[in-house]
Amino acid sequence: MRGRQALERLLTDIDGRGYGSYKRLRGTYDLGLCRLVIDHVQADPYAPPSKVRTVLDRATAALPDDLVDTPLKRVAVSDFLTRRCHEAASRVEGAGRREPITIGAPGQQVLPRTSVLIADDRVEARWEVALPAGGRRVLGHVAARLLTDTMPRLVESSLCHPHLDALALRRHVELLLDQEELRSRLAQRSLVAFVGDGAVLPRRSGDSDLPMVEGATPFSSPETFRVNFELSSGRTVTGMGIPEGVTVIVGGGYHGKSTLLRALERGVYPHIAGDGREWVITRPDAVTIRAEDGRAVTGVDISPFIDDLPSGTDTTRFTTGNASGSTSQAANLVEAIEAGTSLLLIDEDTSATNFMIRDEPMRRLIPAEREPIIPFVDRIRPLYTELGVSTILVAGGSGSFFGVADRVIALDAYVPRDVTEAAHAIADSFGLRRVDGDPTQRTRLFPEVPNRVPTGSALRTRGRTTPAKARGRNVIRYGAHTIELNAVAQLVDPAQTTAIARFLDRLAELFDGRRGIRDAVEQLYRRIDEDGLDVLSPYSGHPGHLALPRPHEVHAALNRYRGLALTSRK
Repeated sequence: MRGRQALERLLTDIDGRGYGSYKRLRGTYDLGLCRLVIDHVQADPYAPPSKVRTVLDRATAALPDDLVDTPLKRVAVSDFLTRRCHEAASRVEGAGRREPITIGAPGQQVLPRTSVLIADDRVEARWEVALPAGGRRVLGHVAARLLTDTMPRLVESSLCHPHLDALALRRHVELLLDQEELRSRLAQRSLVAFVGDGAVLPRRSGDSDLPMVEGATPFSSPETFRVNFELSSGRTVTGMGIPEGVTVIVGGGYHGKSTLLRALERGVYPHIAGDGREWVITRPDAVTIRAEDGRAVTGVDISPFIDDLPSGTDTTRFTTGNASGSTSQAANLVEAIEAGTSLLLIDEDTSATNFMIRDEPMRRLIPAEREPIIPFVDRIRPLYTELGVSTILVAGGSGSFFGVADRVIALDAYVPRDVTEAAHAIADSFGLRRVDGDPTQRTRLFPEVPNRVPTGSALRTRGRTTPAKARGRNVIRYGAHTIELNAVAQLVDPAQTTAIARFLDRLAELFDGRRGIRDAVEQLYRRIDEDGLDVLSPYSGHPGHLALPRPHEVHAALNRYRGLALTSRK
């Protein structure tokens, strides 16, 4: 292994030469405090940055054993260290370029990431370094300072426990443990979500995930919904518990209905202290459902919602390259069930009206036998009674769901009230109340949960000679196809999208014409549980910046792939 002086001499030797001379840097160097591993060198100054790792012995990092003795604790510590690395690196300048060293910027959520690996014998940070250039010439002396001086100082200040805020680190770990303990206890209490008293739900702006600084009304639970959790840490958390079943959220415009739903949508992830949503905890498999005109659908059984189309199209294996609002929302819902959801989150504002409701005047004018769409209001109860799938629905313009709701919450200037009795009384006055009845006497409306089976070549297509490529948070380029994820609301980080692209590459290897989509995705998650997120990467060494997506978003990307081909369903 070469040392610091060897690296400095090499950089001095190539100073002023063509940028390609940086290729000679590949390899491992002992810098004393840590090892510097240069895995990939960028081809030119304008290419994506070089991939560099710093490897620190666990003894040198001196992380307390009780903070890293479980996988969940390591996620918390890795997240904390990543944030410290990002903060320190953001202050570095070099060769006229701001932030020549990056590690990926975490958002408000705590996610398993590849940015910092905590292993039994080492702490490894994965950086991207823009090697300095003058035009297309090597700036060797600047690079030497960056790699042999700046990098070790970053490592010492950001990864070595004696230089960290030890209390902040411990609290970061404890918060994640408490959040996930509460999440694990939701089902035990027959709850689907929890919103803590004092939570700050509004965001700073429509394009920001940061909390509103001034003027936000802290959340306060209605007494009829208030529950408390006494956690094993000794912390007690009180707030609004939303039970299983059908919950409708109502209120005037701009009174906080959609804000609450968006908080529940993001509540599938733990949030950092100070975010305001630390104690907005939703079941981890909750999925947001909306209309998505124009999306591709392949072999999805939407017959519980849409049947007997005038065209004669088979809706038990519905396929289209240009779904309407209603067919896309039906497909999104059925695909979420296939992916394993137990909770649907739906906002009237982003739904297809004809998918959601059909009022009495329309039912009288257009008889049921002439209408292929069975509205969601007619299926929301069977979803729960037959499949155990609950729904939280925001409704601002229609009271059609009052008669099928187990409970109704009204938001008034962001303050929730229990208006269930009043809503049920109104439903009774309009003859809208529906009773589930004896389940043994009802005809089952939903088929068994599907497990569609792709062909062996479903993800091996012409034009795909390179790995799948993520472009920001909402787009994946896969061969000749572009997978649009704009409507997949619970993707929160571009690094998750990059990981989904890697998932698609791995799934291409698993699909054999016999293995179902759900089985293949579950198999990959088992590998990640055993060997870590690095297994998704096709590269040795630095895996790139990945953050773990949920299985539901992996399913969503695959379902939107226009080249998907199926054999049959199991």
